[in-house]
Amino acid sequence: MAKSSYFYQVQAINTDKHVALRVQIRKIFNESSDTYGYRRIYYSLKGINQTVSEKVVRRIMKEENLVVPFVKRKRYNSYKGEISPAVDNVVNRDFHSDKKNNKWLTDITEFRIPAGKVYLSPIIDCFDGLPVSWTIGTSPNADLVNTMLDNAISTLLPDEK
Repeated sequence: MAKSSYFYQVQAINTDKHVALRVQIRKIFNESSDTYGYRRIYYSLKGINQTVSEKVVRRIMKEENLVVPFVKRKRYNSYKGEISPAVDNVVNRDFHSDKKNNKWLTDITEFRIPAGKVYLSPIIDCFDGLPVSWTIGTSPNADLVNTMLDNAISTLLPDEK
């Protein structure tokens, strides 16, 4: 092998042609508070007229250990398994009542607002369709329902059930 070919290859191996690009990628990554992945960095570079391949950006990010921390959000799930057998269908889709405080219906409704999720738990009287009691909370838990039920029971007269 010729001496010049050997030293040419040694020089080619030891030099990095992407030094300026590495600095720019690191700068964009840090300015994004470590949230930009290779695609967003690629489009940021493209926006400042820097021509480079997505694969090169991905390789440089891997070599520089620029990893976006991934936090998996745990979604709410109220299912806790079978706790008790299903209750009998007493109402049987007859949502009318002849007297007040004879049939009450309840449900939990979720509303999305800019501040987050809000849950409404009302009790509706089948006699006139007016709410007997209701509570609002940020979590659909037993406290929300129990508070609503306690408030509804407190509106009953002593001889009513």
